Amino acid sequence: MLRARSKVKTAVMLFTAFVLVAVLGYAGAQSHIAADTESSTSGKSAKAFWNFDDVPVGKLPDGWKVEATNRKGPLATWKVIKDESAPSGDHVLAMTSPNHSFGGTFNICWTDDVSFLDGKIQVRFKAVKGEEDQGGGVIWRVQDKDNYYIARFNPLENNFRIYYVRDGARKTLASTRITLPAGEWHTLRIEQHGNKFKGYLNGKKLLKGTDNLFTKPGGVGLWTKADAVTSFDDFLVKTLK
Repeated sequence: MLRARSKVKTAVMLFTAFVLVAVLGYAGAQSHIAADTESSTSGKSAKAFWNFDDVPVGKLPDGWKVEATNRKGPLATWKVIKDESAPSGDHVLAMTSPNHSFGGTFNICWTDDVSFLDGKIQVRFKAVKGEEDQGGGVIWRVQDKDNYYIARFNPLENNFRIYYVRDGARKTLASTRITLPAGEWHTLRIEQHGNKFKGYLNGKKLLKGTDNLFTKPGGVGLWTKADAVTSFDDFLVKTLK
């Protein structure tokens, strides 16, 4: 009888420990996910961050979608892939295949789960390949697939530019010449306050200007052109309210 009670007690203890480990593991996973989105206690700013390490290979982050501006042919393939050279972890979000041959298509992967008007956006990027185009960058105040701002670097053209896209047509707002090697990770950042913008590459302010086209908040995301195969990591969006 005592032996039976002892076995029951041991079984209960093992089951309790199993449940506790499962609950703590789930809570840990949830806190890791929650850490990607933070709000300051003052209520003046909010931060969203994706390093893509929690996203399964072959998938997109929750709330992200693939579209194209001036689309001709199939949409480009965007997905999370493994990359041992990634700045953090080993997962990155990449445009891996254009699936089309039109040089005027802008391949975008973006989310409207974040509403951005003013603040900063930063991303690490690596230009992998492309004959028509290379590199890429960020988009913000995205109203839809045909209306948004872009900041991008192109190692084929050796330039860093900020544009707007209105109804699918692109116009240069600021441009500078700069040479950076493809196949390596670089950091691109934009800062937007009202109608004023600034553009940075690897921590250096290279562009600035003003524009009054898009005055409403919009989504944020990533951009490449034509056949530019590019990887992205550590996508940070800090909004000011």
